[in-house]
Amino acid sequence: MAAVIMAAILLCVKGFVFDPAYPVVAVWAEEAGAGEEEPLKLYAQSAVLMDADSGRVLYGKNPTEILPMASTTKIMTCILALEYGNTEELVEVSSYAASMPKVKLQAKAGEKYRLGDLLYSLMLESHNDSAVVIAEAVGGSVENFAAMMNQKARDIGCYDTYFITPNGLDAKVNDTGKVHSTTAADLARIMAYCLTDSPERERFLEITRTQGYDFTNADGTRSFHCNNHNAFLGMMEEALSGKTGFTNNAGYCYVGAVESEGRIFTVALLACGWPNNRSYKWSDMKKLALYGMERYRYRDIYEEKTFADIPVRNGIAGKDGTPFEEAKVSVTLQKEGEGLRYLLCEADQVEIKTQVDTVLEAPVAAGTQVGNVSYYVNGELVKQYAVCTDAGVEERSFLWILMYLIKLTFFCKIC
Repeated sequence: MAAVIMAAILLCVKGFVFDPAYPVVAVWAEEAGAGEEEPLKLYAQSAVLMDADSGRVLYGKNPTEILPMASTTKIMTCILALEYGNTEELVEVSSYAASMPKVKLQAKAGEKYRLGDLLYSLMLESHNDSAVVIAEAVGGSVENFAAMMNQKARDIGCYDTYFITPNGLDAKVNDTGKVHSTTAADLARIMAYCLTDSPERERFLEITRTQGYDFTNADGTRSFHCNNHNAFLGMMEEALSGKTGFTNNAGYCYVGAVESEGRIFTVALLACGWPNNRSYKWSDMKKLALYGMERYRYRDIYEEKTFADIPVRNGIAGKDGTPFEEAKVSVTLQKEGEGLRYLLCEADQVEIKTQVDTVLEAPVAAGTQVGNVSYYVNGELVKQYAVCTDAGVEERSFLWILMYLIKLTFFCKIC
């Protein structure tokens, strides 16, 4: 029996596992296309063209410069009202809302309106008083609604945006010095959220694409007609949505989107001229939209991957394994769906990096992540898939080896 125990100790310590040569990292890179192009000549001080699907900035001019954004703010006001408000609710106009400067609906304090009607007033005519009525109805107060706006911005990855008002009028918090502002990159991302990720994206599109809308106040004593002032909707057949803006500090601003061949591009323009250069924003919008549509196409960048079984030190090799057998476990890439479609131009570089453990230590549970396959575009991580074990491997403990040797000794005596 002493000899059996000594043999068990030696087997447990030594492990009897051979490490195969397994590549820790395997890399493939697509050849780069044409060299860098000349920058676009844009009027806007800050501009971004974005792939709405991935949130990737395809072209930027001072994309992270913090600037006021005027009434482009109202896309956030609208989407929050759709997500958290009740469009059938009758909401009352406060004296504060009625005091807003032009452009305004001329709503009177004490009047009531259907919230859904005010969203057309907000997005088609850009009425500042309607924005405040909406904010007070959905958030309880303008301050609370601004907090909701800022939280939503952070939730979708916009960390350089700060909302103070629901209508985009120039504003500043005196004790902090913060101003109502955003960046072109953040504004394009907010529009992308409204069009692709928000649960209310269909209603947002319905409102922002409506050319004309009629409604009354709750008691029917006043009638209103709204015309859509987003002229870009008639400039390109691919035009999808958008919102204009202007204040003295912000200048002319615009955030819009185009859709072509299954691709959605969002564009944000800040400080795009001052009076009398109202048309600059349309020139920049068309230039960036065409740039995206002409250069970028979806491509499947997914590559099938297979992996060798991974040795497991001190693991039991199967149900009837012996201490002298090498324990291994198979692994599989965890992926749902087929392919990996990504919007690319000829100059984009795609790199795929594979990293998988070369050896594991028992015990190993089924579904344990042992590596990953990462996809990069121009050095930026765009997708990562986990590599996980298909089954578990129990530990070859001292007790298991001892029991195995006892059984083996007993079997040999019988023989």
